[in-house]
Amino acid sequence: MRKRFFTGLLQDGIRKVLRNPKYRWFAIVASLFYLISPLDISPDVFPIVGWLDDGLIASLVVAEVSQIVVEQLKNRKKATSAANSTQTDAAIDVDAVSVN
Repeated sequence: MRKRFFTGLLQDGIRKVLRNPKYRWFAIVASLFYLISPLDISPDVFPIVGWLDDGLIASLVVAEVSQIVVEQLKNRKKATSAANSTQTDAAIDVDAVSVN
């Protein structure tokens, strides 16, 4: 029971940190530094366990960077659609008059 509590607390804390844009970039940079650093939680001399932590960190980096890219694309799409809608809203009504 205690193990679930601590892992749940850790996961909730990580989610809250990653939702804040300022801390999101810090988490990405820290994760990249961890991948480059020779110090690991579990050394790579242990074949599967040593690679597992690096794989989890790498997947975290890929997921966060892809989420940032998707958010940027959505914001750009909203901005261009808003700019296009303001241009079409300025229509001028003209009364047609027949000329004989």
